[in-house]
Amino acid sequence: MKHLHSGKVRDLYQTDEGLLLMVASDRISAFDHVLEPDIPDKGAILTQMSLWWFDRLRDLVPNHVVAPGDTARSVLVRPLTMVQVECVARGYLTGGGLSEYHRDGTVSGVRLPEGLVDGSRLPEPIFTPSTKAPQGEHDEPISYEQVVAQVGAETAAELRRVTLAVYTRGAEIARERGIILADTKIELGWDADGVLTLGDEVLTPDSSRFWPADEWQPGRPQPSFDKQYVRDWLTSPESGWDKNSTNPPPRLPDEVVMRTRQRYLEAYERITGTSFTG
Repeated sequence: MKHLHSGKVRDLYQTDEGLLLMVASDRISAFDHVLEPDIPDKGAILTQMSLWWFDRLRDLVPNHVVAPGDTARSVLVRPLTMVQVECVARGYLTGGGLSEYHRDGTVSGVRLPEGLVDGSRLPEPIFTPSTKAPQGEHDEPISYEQVVAQVGAETAAELRRVTLAVYTRGAEIARERGIILADTKIELGWDADGVLTLGDEVLTPDSSRFWPADEWQPGRPQPSFDKQYVRDWLTSPESGWDKNSTNPPPRLPDEVVMRTRQRYLEAYERITGTSFTG
């Protein structure tokens, strides 16, 4: 196969038939840095989790999957012309959305009620798009009106509809398993026939925030099943690293690697109801 691209965490190859083979590595990134060492089994866990979710979303939106790959970390997909907008849905306030809310009372231009805190449930899920920045740069929140200006009113409406539908379905299924889906980012693109199609990964701990429902407590950062544990360690005094500096992040300690793997594994097994076999 022809190697096309290596991103922060995935490698992309093209088959002779024009299909793409996506291979998810065990690399982990945070604050726009690829960290060392890898998280064992991460690539396989995320690939298998995405395949599980794609099956449960196919009535809402077509997806790019052709077939699972020869390994647990790979999948054969159709090429898409990706929409140059990060499609994000939020049902709870946290992360970058919380920072914007504290500053402006909005998230991606959506006005929210006063008095919300970290972890607050929103009155209803909202579409909070952002720019799709080049690798190494930060995505920036944009308003729905800016999406309309970029892709047109019809496409913008469809991006919002699909994103909120995926979030709502994901949140319902996760809730049944005792997990809150706080927010999620999805990737959408056009297939060869011009059909809007779900691509990349979907509803994984790398693209979503999952919280244990029985530990949810607004007003503080929530325990999570994603790489927030890595971010928290990197910004702690223990790491000794300043994320605003030009220095690369330090190597992750064995304990951080082990606990991060366990969080990915627990998210997979609680949501899918199956044991991970690799």
